Amino acid sequence: MGDSLRSSVLSLLLGLAVVTGGSLAVGPAQAQDGADFRAYLESLRPRARAMGIRDATLNSVFPSLTPNPRVIQLDQSQPGGGAYSPIPNFEPYRRQHVDAARISRGRVAYQANRARLARIEAETGVPEEIMVAIYGHETNYGSYTGDFDLIRSLATLAHEGRRRALFEPELLATLKMLDNGVPRSRLVGSWAGATGYPQFLPSVYLRVAKDGDGDGRADIWTSEADALASIANYFVQSGWRRGQPWGVAVSVPAGFNRAGVAARTEPARCPRVFNRHSRWLTMAEWRKLGIFPNSGVWPADGMMATLLEPDGPGKTAYLLTSNYRAILDYNCSNFYALSVGLLADAVKQ
Repeated sequence: MGDSLRSSVLSLLLGLAVVTGGSLAVGPAQAQDGADFRAYLESLRPRARAMGIRDATLNSVFPSLTPNPRVIQLDQSQPGGGAYSPIPNFEPYRRQHVDAARISRGRVAYQANRARLARIEAETGVPEEIMVAIYGHETNYGSYTGDFDLIRSLATLAHEGRRRALFEPELLATLKMLDNGVPRSRLVGSWAGATGYPQFLPSVYLRVAKDGDGDGRADIWTSEADALASIANYFVQSGWRRGQPWGVAVSVPAGFNRAGVAARTEPARCPRVFNRHSRWLTMAEWRKLGIFPNSGVWPADGMMATLLEPDGPGKTAYLLTSNYRAILDYNCSNFYALSVGLLADAVKQ
């Protein structure tokens, strides 16, 4: 769902010693940092036990766990983007993320999985092509899922403390996955904890992962069936509405009164995302205002939608339904959600 550097030379050297098995001398500050890290891990035992995680599982992990300085570097070097920084146009992003190669690979994945996709769509109402588009956006159809040790990365980020409220629950969720029988070798992914073909955070895996191939396991790392079924389940839990499109590309007439359709409420979450949307109107109301679909085909008159003009007036705009909001729940970015929808449409063609 873009990824300054403040790690000290000593912590980098300690990391190198761990990785290479070297015998660099450990100074007092390093020894103190290591003791503090171990004390932090031990402080998690009561919460882990309350989640049903066995001490044997914790004992198999905690003694050998060390911080990963590279993870701290990556976290602290994330681009800022203040609350009022300019938002670029969508078109360059679209060209990069809905390109010919990704569409072509998506069509291959779509055809290779048609039988299971059709079954999942029949069960959930989530369109086949939406599942494939998420798969393509997150890991380029499984070609790269990340190789960071999740437990080590999340323990490092939680201990560092800057965003402990986010990372500590994900560390505990990863330990729960291990306790549930997920092999440690599977628990790899991005430096920030996303894992598997769908790039779920561990807490999301525990909540939505499904067995799609009937082998009794929810293996989102090697089983496309499990990954696609889990993606669909995510959208079901996010309120996906069967039979409703995510949105439709439209043209807005010159002289359109945008102030007349401006949203009247302040969004509780992702304000930079939702503040760009108009208020909700029915498709029939949008039609009366002079909006018309680029494809010439209107959704049902009573369907509700908001208007988004991601490249400004005079460019392609979109009427977006509640199913678009479900995509935003996966990754709260208009550029991401639009690209998922457009890739899904292109894959199905």
